[in-house]
Parts: sequence; structure tokens; C-alpha cells
Amino acid sequence: MDQELDFEMLVELHYPALYRFAFSLTRQESDARDLTQQTFYIWAKKGTQLNDKTKAKSWLFTTLHREFLVRRRKIVRFPEVDLGSTTDLPEVAPKLESADAPLLLQALARIDPSFQAAVSLFYLEDYSYAEIAGILEIPLGTVKSRIARGVGQLQRLLITTERAISGRNP
Repeated sequence: MDQELDFEMLVELHYPALYRFAFSLTRQESDARDLTQQTFYIWAKKGTQLNDKTKAKSWLFTTLHREFLVRRRKIVRFPEVDLGSTTDLPEVAPKLESADAPLLLQALARIDPSFQAAVSLFYLEDYSYAEIAGILEIPLGTVKSRIARGVGQLQRLLITTERAISGRNP
């Protein structure tokens, strides 16, 4: 029972942040939910192997990112074919704290995919450079570079979007 409570507490503590990270990677609510659930499923199967329970949050983010990469590789190798589009279901945006958050997420979705994870972890989840390097399993210098380049792209996209909304020419 104590182990079940620990799992429930872990889900309660980390689900929102993991979901936001998954959504920033997938840009699809259903895919983000699936990816987050898969991460907790893997934790339920393998989480007991983690010796230092203080590293559970980083373990979860690393696992989610790995699962995302596995799924993305699979989609590239075996692309899905749309057999027809349906308009039965309305599009539902995720609930976020800021009014500009949907605009920011749209812009984040348009930056180079190699920069998205690092920028999302740094700005949306407040991870340090070292923690991001561990989660993404890349060198610290690469993290800094990806964040700098990603933020540059993000700024350019937001300026272009703002100009388009206000009716000014770029």
C-alpha cells in the first residue's frame, strides 16, 4: 500500500510538468497524454530500480524524452497515412496560466525541432542547464547553444506574429 501511495504522490507531483513538456514536444493533446502515461507506466515497471529517489523527477523527464524520440523515429520510418479528415471533435487547447501562452506554444512548435526540448525544459519547466544536459543526454555546451539558438528563433517568430496581428508590415 505504501508503494502505491508513493506512486500516486509521484503522479500528483509531476504529471502537470511532464504533460506540459510532452505537449511542447508533440504539439498534440492526445499524444502528450499518451506520452505522459507511458512514462508513468515505465516508472511503475522499472522505477524500483532507481536507487536515489530524489532523482525521480529527472528520471521521469529523461524517460519521457526518450519515449518521444522512439515514437518520432517510428513515425519517420513508418509514416501514418490520413484516410480522411473528420471534423466531429472540436479542438481543445490546453489550460495554461498566461494569456500569451497559446501564442508562445504555437511559436515554440515552429522552431527547429532540435531546439524545442531544451527551450521547453529551460523556460517552461525551470530546469538548469546541467539538469537539461542530463535529461536530454547531451553535453552542457550543446544545451546552452540550443537554448540560445532556439530563443533567437522564438523571438523572431513572435515579432513576426505580433506585426501580423497588429497589421504592421515586417
